[in-house]
Amino acid sequence: MEVRRGVPAGAERRAAELYWDAFGRKLGPALNPPGKAVPFIAAQLNADRAVCALLGGRLVGLAGYQLGGRALTGGSASDVLRAYGYLGGLRRLPLLALFERRPAPGQLVMDGIAVAPRMRGLGVGSLLIEEVAAVAAERGCREIRLDVIDTNPRARALYERRGFAAVRTEHTPYLRGLLGFGAVTTMHRPVETDGPRGPRTP
Repeated sequence: MEVRRGVPAGAERRAAELYWDAFGRKLGPALNPPGKAVPFIAAQLNADRAVCALLGGRLVGLAGYQLGGRALTGGSASDVLRAYGYLGGLRRLPLLALFERRPAPGQLVMDGIAVAPRMRGLGVGSLLIEEVAAVAAERGCREIRLDVIDTNPRARALYERRGFAAVRTEHTPYLRGLLGFGAVTTMHRPVETDGPRGPRTP
């Protein structure tokens, strides 16, 4: 298993497929159908805002992060309108705005972890988190922030094992019917100045 920074050139489509597999249920109302969503995500990726896990040279996991005003997934309003058409794009823009998160000073915001189904439970997520922590330390951040939805308890358990603690929960019952979740918990992990903790191999 190799962990590296940045999405390898030529792996953008694979990265988008992994991302969609992990978050398509949540993002579906804004980006469906998948035949449009995956190419859109691939085209708008900021490849330098990810850490990736590769096995035999094949991308099997990635974790995105937002720093310096740029996140793993990008795309302007004009990009959305161009990909989905004027009317379709206008309908999607308010939904996409619901997912926007801006870091506070000194924060690195994680943009989710996506791991290939056959690799789940093997420690890939932990490796990716620790590499993100290394990025945060090198960039002088004081903490890492992420949001986890109430329908993803497995992800929350992983984050808690890797040192994240819940700081607040926003209940959004009005989104349950639309996006499939009714609460979002914000979690923080302090950045260790002496380097990331935990093993680097599963």
